[in-house]
Amino acid sequence: MRILIDLSILKNIHCGLGQVALNYGYYFRDVYQAQEGEEITLMVPKKFMGAFGDKVKYVRSWKIYRLLPQLMGAKYDVWHAIHQLSRYTPNTRRYILTIHDFNFVYEKEGRKVQEYLHKIQRKVDRADRIVAISQFAKSEIEKYMRLDGKQVDVIYNGIERIDLTREQAPVGVCAPFLFSIGEIKEKKNFHVLVDIMKQMPEYQLYIAGNNSTPYAHEIEQMLREKGVTNMHLIGKVSAEEKVWLYRHCEAFVFPSLFEGFGLPVVEAMLFRKPVICSHETSLVEIGNKHVFFFEKGYPAEASAQLIRQAIEKSTDKTLKDAFDYATSFSWTNHMQAYLALYRSLRRCDDQK
Repeated sequence: MRILIDLSILKNIHCGLGQVALNYGYYFRDVYQAQEGEEITLMVPKKFMGAFGDKVKYVRSWKIYRLLPQLMGAKYDVWHAIHQLSRYTPNTRRYILTIHDFNFVYEKEGRKVQEYLHKIQRKVDRADRIVAISQFAKSEIEKYMRLDGKQVDVIYNGIERIDLTREQAPVGVCAPFLFSIGEIKEKKNFHVLVDIMKQMPEYQLYIAGNNSTPYAHEIEQMLREKGVTNMHLIGKVSAEEKVWLYRHCEAFVFPSLFEGFGLPVVEAMLFRKPVICSHETSLVEIGNKHVFFFEKGYPAEASAQLIRQAIEKSTDKTLKDAFDYATSFSWTNHMQAYLALYRSLRRCDDQK
């Protein structure tokens, strides 16, 4: 059985999907054991050829393969696109498509939305199996795609054990502080924290992420106009600085409106920190019983009190329970679920 996994997104290694692809590679390098008659090939950019050991084969993600996949030469039994925006056309008998989210529906307008939906629909039409990264993402697939009876599975993303990695203190951070991280875009809803922080002078709030976006500039203007001096957009941080901020914050706040999975919420649980997040999209599912949820409308005084209560009422046991829950989202569990899916397709073909 010849299986190709499209990891071409490794060309953008620092984006979220790039990190997903990197963890696929680490799994095949460090954990994977092939079954008899099973051959895995990773499609990767040039600099990653051979990077994940010799248990797998490699094919370079040449641009020409996007239009003419037959030039790859090999014919694969299963082709797995690990996200819905891959630009490569499968040269295969069976096609598995993973869909992460439909955030573009909320971020873009008019014709652009229809173009994106059309592109993904074409992939769905071609796919033999469709996988969502959460139950919420599955509901979005069922809402926006024509499935024609096709099955949608749910396989949760894995998370990296960043709590076991090195840390480095960012410059200028003062304790005690709250922490958040994400793209500084409207969908993250960070502006609601301005009025909340005005009610919490005893804490600083540091938000990591690109602070040169138009939305970031709007928030900076709000901070000046309202005289809020304890909320800071600190820009992008290194992996080591991110670990330090998670480890030393008093709580993690995340008012995002649109999440296909909600990785930062689970990461904060790894550091046994109270989490306060919005009651929106996948965060209800992923946060589960281990987080505190902001009220609708984010009333400043009530939200500030909620954050204080989350810090005061979180116990060693509740934080340990959240940690145990977070560690269940492992890349090993994730990859074993996909390997079972690949192998199930083989059994189906063998029975024909």
